[in-house]
Amino acid sequence: MRKKKGFQDFFREEDGMGTVEVILIIVVLVGLVILFKSQITTIVQSLFGKITAKTDKL
Repeated sequence: MRKKKGFQDFFREEDGMGTVEVILIIVVLVGLVILFKSQITTIVQSLFGKITAKTDKL
């Protein structure tokens, strides 16, 4: 009975809600990165290619 009361109190507390929100945002961002990994890689490689080409001209 004491454990049940402890769990109920734990879930009613709002102290950790900010942490939970941050963790959920991180999970969503990681999921998006996994879904769009190839597109992100292509964009980053293109940008670094342009940067390298422009620095060679200097």
